[in-house]
This record gives sequence, C-alpha cells and structure tokens, in this order.
Amino acid sequence: MEPRISIVTLGVADLTDSIQFYRDGLSLPMDERDEDEFIAFFEMSGMKLALYPRELLAEDATVSSGVGEFDGITLAHNVDSKEVVDDVLGEAVSAGGELVKTAQETNWGGYSGYFADPDGHLWEVAWNPYWEF
Repeated sequence: MEPRISIVTLGVADLTDSIQFYRDGLSLPMDERDEDEFIAFFEMSGMKLALYPRELLAEDATVSSGVGEFDGITLAHNVDSKEVVDDVLGEAVSAGGELVKTAQETNWGGYSGYFADPDGHLWEVAWNPYWEF
C-alpha cells in the first residue's frame, strides 16, 4: 500500500446544510455535481474531502449508522501562524460550526484549537512551529 490518503469522507445528517457549511461558510472549492447526486467533493491540497449522507455511508460500509459522542477521529488543518489558527476558528464559528476548544498553547510547542462542523465532526486547527507551509 502506498503511504497516501486520497479522500476523507464524512457521513453527514443533511447534505445540503453540510455543503453550505463547507462551500459557503468555509469557502472550500467544491467540484461540480448534479443536484441529484448524494455526494459532494471538495478540493483539498493533494486530496479530496467528500460529504455523503451518514446512513448511506454506513450502509456502504455495512456498519451501524448510530451517532456516538465521539467517533474516534479528528481532521486537522495546519496553518502557518497562531493568528491564522484564531482566524480559521472564527471563520468556522461564523459559518455555523461550534467552537469546541479555544485555541491555546500546546504541550508539543504549537498552538491549536478545535471546532465541530454541523454534524459534530471535529477539526483541529493548528500551528506547528516545526512544520513549514
């Protein structure tokens, strides 16, 4: 297996609302799609983010579609400064996301905070002083 991830798919409760959050609220570039499609793709640097109805995603994977408190996964968006961390968290909240953890200094020397999208998917927004962008 090659060391790469090509698509991250989020199971969502309402595809229209989730598209609005990611496309209109966070300004992510969305691939063109037909209105009758049950999936939406967003261009991310080197990969895609997909939104798919939670029930259909669970059916496709042959697992239960129940929603838990924490699904055991977070997505991370790394940026090039502490100020951008705060800006992105503010943008997410303005778009309808929920601030889960205010940005703060980390024990590994960086700065990060968390927001949840309308379906509760957790995103960490982080500045890592050891990485360059």
